[in-house]
Amino acid sequence: MIRIPDIMRLSLRQRLFRFAAKTRAVLHLDRWFPHIPLALAVGLLGAMAILNVLPDLIHLFPQLSDLAPASGLTQAPLLSALGTIPEAIVGIVLLLMAFGLLFRSRFSWAITLILTGAMLAMLLHHYGLEWSGFTIFNAIILIALLLFRRHFAHSSVAAGTLFAVISILLLLSYAVLGSYVLGAGFSPPISNLASALYFAVVTMSTVGYGDIVPKSADARFFVISIIILGITVFATSISAVIVPLLNGRMQRLLMGGERRRHCNHYLIIGDNVLAQNTYRALRARHLRALVLVPISPENAWMAQEDLMLGDATDLEVLKRAGAECALGILALRTIDSENAFIILAAKELNVPGKTVAAVQDGRNLPRLRQIGADLIISPDVLGGELLAMTLSGEEMQGDTIISKLFAAKGVEA
Repeated sequence: MIRIPDIMRLSLRQRLFRFAAKTRAVLHLDRWFPHIPLALAVGLLGAMAILNVLPDLIHLFPQLSDLAPASGLTQAPLLSALGTIPEAIVGIVLLLMAFGLLFRSRFSWAITLILTGAMLAMLLHHYGLEWSGFTIFNAIILIALLLFRRHFAHSSVAAGTLFAVISILLLLSYAVLGSYVLGAGFSPPISNLASALYFAVVTMSTVGYGDIVPKSADARFFVISIIILGITVFATSISAVIVPLLNGRMQRLLMGGERRRHCNHYLIIGDNVLAQNTYRALRARHLRALVLVPISPENAWMAQEDLMLGDATDLEVLKRAGAECALGILALRTIDSENAFIILAAKELNVPGKTVAAVQDGRNLPRLRQIGADLIISPDVLGGELLAMTLSGEEMQGDTIISKLFAAKGVEA
């Protein structure tokens, strides 16, 4: 049985990270987890909230015909029966936010977090400390949103547009309903929904023709709220659409594309046959690998997302490549001195992963041992040793081949 050199054995924490990374690759978790399950759960929560108050809303609808314009809120007794509407609105917005979570939208995550917290507070206020299945499901989603917050970091134009549409529709509904309910407090009175819609649009846009003027105190305070909310909603909606668009363009301009955080991977440095075969072998085992080269290869032999350009001896480049959380740094260039400088840079960063250096000239083995490489691989030296052993009739054992191939600290070459 061929034994792995002890120096290359990973710690328990590194083995767990490697197992997690391999599991994510095998199950393709990056494509669907956690945003799709969480979006479905949020959508289900929104549907449950609507179904929970639907009987009360159905009972309330026949009474809406009795709703007549009044000059003040105290003169509209039916408003006290509208307490179920906020929960229904929260349910509708959660259904819409579920689509934003499918795109890993940071904005949708923030709105969903606020709404699930608000709904949990409403449920606890309504049912007390009696935890029903609905309340427990709500609490689980709230905890999941907090745990997976890092997975929702996209600022998308689609999510911003969705937010803008929802905000404007909600504000318009609030303005129309309030204008109609307080219609008697205006001059001339607002007696139908068409007039209420006209006044709401004119006020929200801050045009103010002056043909309908609030007279009662409640009507004036209501108009103030529409003006403040209108300015806020329109300004926020524009920023929600424009800012992600500008951020995306600025990021592509300054960074040359989308930055992806690399962690718990193997960093392969080199563009040769050894580096190519190592990359393919790691990917075949569903392990993450990132190839760092100074210039883009003419014939790309790695996936585009697994390629990074830069000088591997530069500490900042190594940091961007995730060297500080890599499972291993493999210096596989064809020039031994370059591999030595790469190992020195990695040691200067005090990386927790293992460092591997390739050696072409056997005379450089002692020098690479001195700089502290965890493992030194010398395929050319191995070829000469195996050929000599074959010609001399020596028996080749697995452990002998391993000791000839690897020249790690504490392992004889």
